[in-house]
Amino acid sequence: MKIALINENSQAAKNELIEKALKKVVEPMGHTVDNYGMYAADDAAQLTYVQVGILGAILLNSGAADYVITGCGTGEGAMLAMNSFPNVLCGHVEDPVDAYTFAHVNDGNAVALPFAKGFGWGGELNLEYIFEKLFGFGHGKGYPPERVEPEQRNKKILDAVRAKTLRPLVECLDAIDSELVKGAVSGERFQTLFFENCKDEKIAAYIRTLV
Repeated sequence: MKIALINENSQAAKNELIEKALKKVVEPMGHTVDNYGMYAADDAAQLTYVQVGILGAILLNSGAADYVITGCGTGEGAMLAMNSFPNVLCGHVEDPVDAYTFAHVNDGNAVALPFAKGFGWGGELNLEYIFEKLFGFGHGKGYPPERVEPEQRNKKILDAVRAKTLRPLVECLDAIDSELVKGAVSGERFQTLFFENCKDEKIAAYIRTLV
């Protein structure tokens, strides 16, 4: 699995710490991590949590990433922004139990974490435990055991509803402020990472018109 890490501007200073914890846990599992920044608070390319949603949606819809790890001060804004787009199902995760149940009950492809609220002594350990529960036990198996069938059935129903209520990504991007989208894809390593991994030529072609 290719996992993308994205930080918005208020919590960019924690990017290195988050990347270290993520790689420590998932690389031994065989997953890879692409860090899309922000890498520091004073990066030239500044991402708001809204732009995190745009960037995350581009990565997931294009196949450049299989999973997105993101967040903001509380995690709420990043989650809402991510869930504004098609083919993105982002959970709000604060602890390892959230991570495990989201992986198995909701079977999404992104999580938003609070990197300020409640992030104190032992914060990096909580991240490691979250990533272990998120990626170490599979996805979509249902939970608890006696609820496996209805939980899996409900997830399929949710996917079908979202497929009818959300437009294709390029239509979404074309309808919103182009400067907002350009800002989301202006990171110093974006073009290197994205075009190397993108699997959707229509999305790639659209992004080329921006960068």
